[in-house]
Amino acid sequence: MNAHTSDATEATPDDLPFERALEQLEDIVRRLERGDVPLDESVAIYERGEALKRHCETLLKRAEARIQKIAIGPDGQAAGTAPLDIE
Repeated sequence: MNAHTSDATEATPDDLPFERALEQLEDIVRRLERGDVPLDESVAIYERGEALKRHCETLLKRAEARIQKIAIGPDGQAAGTAPLDIE
């Protein structure tokens, strides 16, 4: 096993902050696109990539749920916040 593989499987995706998970996912995509990874390792890192992708999507959904828009009152001043309609 090379350094990339052991580094990529060090922590479970759920333990990683978004930026680190995305960085690992990008590294996996680059390695798979190069096509020089043995088949058994390709399968393992692909599975890791899928887990990282799900984790990143979950973190993004949580962040979107926390985003709020500022409600403007009739006087043009901020009157509070409301959930942001993302769709």
